[in-house]
Amino acid sequence: MPRVLLATDADWIHEEVDAAIAGDDIEVLRVRQGVEVLPAVYAGEPDLVVLDLQIGNMGGMASCMDIRLDESVGKLDHVPVLMLLDRDADVFLAERCDADGWVIKPLDAFRLRRAAMALLAGETWTEGRFEATEPVTG
Repeated sequence: MPRVLLATDADWIHEEVDAAIAGDDIEVLRVRQGVEVLPAVYAGEPDLVVLDLQIGNMGGMASCMDIRLDESVGKLDHVPVLMLLDRDADVFLAERCDADGWVIKPLDAFRLRRAAMALLAGETWTEGRFEATEPVTG
């Protein structure tokens, strides 16, 4: 049975993710702080990590970068990361920390389930578009 680690300090996000993803086929575990993510990844060996962008004093971006750093030095096998973003412009942050996928709030069960299943299958899932403007030179 796949294991999903959810990192959020917001109970409503936990309830939505748990309702969308957890079941007889997937187990969802939760941590409430970003600093708990990496130790939980080592302890629980999740198949997917779902990170809320806003988690206390160490957010989802820093938590994702922590995971990727340990992967880059061979301390950890690749773990897919799904970010829960607050707005379209946050896509830049998800790309920057090398997340495998992201969903933009407001959340809904259908999109969450599809995104989680895609990442568990080794695919990616992205939403939104961050469009940078060209600097004006003169």
